[in-house]
Amino acid sequence: MTVSKKAKSRLERTKKLSALVSFNAMRYYMLIIIGYIVLYPLLYMISTAVKTDKALLDASFAWIPRYFTSERFTYAFEMLNFKSSLLRTISLQVVSALLEVFVCSVIAYGFARFNFKGKKIAMLFLIISLLIPTQMYSLSLSVNYREVDFLGIFGLINRLTGVDLRLNLYNTNWTFWLPSLFGVGIRSGMIIYIYIQFFTGLPFELEDAAYVDGAGPIRTFLKIALPSSSVVIVTVTVLSFIWHWNETYLASLCFLSDDWPLSVAIFNINQTLQQRGIWLGSAPQAPAYIFAACLLFVVIPLVLYLILQRKFVKSIDRVGITG
Repeated sequence: MTVSKKAKSRLERTKKLSALVSFNAMRYYMLIIIGYIVLYPLLYMISTAVKTDKALLDASFAWIPRYFTSERFTYAFEMLNFKSSLLRTISLQVVSALLEVFVCSVIAYGFARFNFKGKKIAMLFLIISLLIPTQMYSLSLSVNYREVDFLGIFGLINRLTGVDLRLNLYNTNWTFWLPSLFGVGIRSGMIIYIYIQFFTGLPFELEDAAYVDGAGPIRTFLKIALPSSSVVIVTVTVLSFIWHWNETYLASLCFLSDDWPLSVAIFNINQTLQQRGIWLGSAPQAPAYIFAACLLFVVIPLVLYLILQRKFVKSIDRVGITG
């Protein structure tokens, strides 16, 4: 009986070990497949960007070419005017993203922790801002930035006295900074909603203790709520940075006429190549130049994500964003 029990126990352990090995093998198999699907475009871009003209015409080496060159990146760097475009991106879009992260936290804290008259209406407008695409009101934004007025007062003064006090903010950084400062920037509604979900879950005891110590709402927010929200700040910072970094529609069509950021330079890459006599359909090296430019564009967000990826994944889990 003892031998039989030991044999059965050994058989059960063997079955469990076999099932565990099979499960892990299947899991790694699926991860490898998904990883290949995700990384395939990036690997193909790198492989094509480092090929020489001779290697591009050599069909026998599809992925690892026999001949390498860094000429594509040098040409793409010059074609994008990378240095000045990067500085423009930082001053225009990165600064806007950071302003948006802070301002939206203040707005969301008010929604989450205070009851005020018209709160439901304000929440309705917040939801509407999530549903209405930018293209529906971009024309009016462009017109308003050319003649910035306050409740029509400056326009009335202009009609009565002939003195035009209206400001022309078109083609300036303020076209991106102002929406972020007022909490209506690129996808600000989504950022506010994420903040609201987090601030709603904060314990009220922390704020009550601050009020007992004599802190007002502003000091409580700066000293208690904001330091406690490092998890959600990582999430919205990464999201806001990527959204602003990739923005092309407002920058190219509505707010700017020249001195464009990197995103618009990438958006117009085919036109730039054609101006230099390189046509996408006839020149075999044209895709290599485009891929090299795209790699220069994604390298900074990629490095940022590699630095913050652990905190970002944890913050996504803590904040509860799905989909």
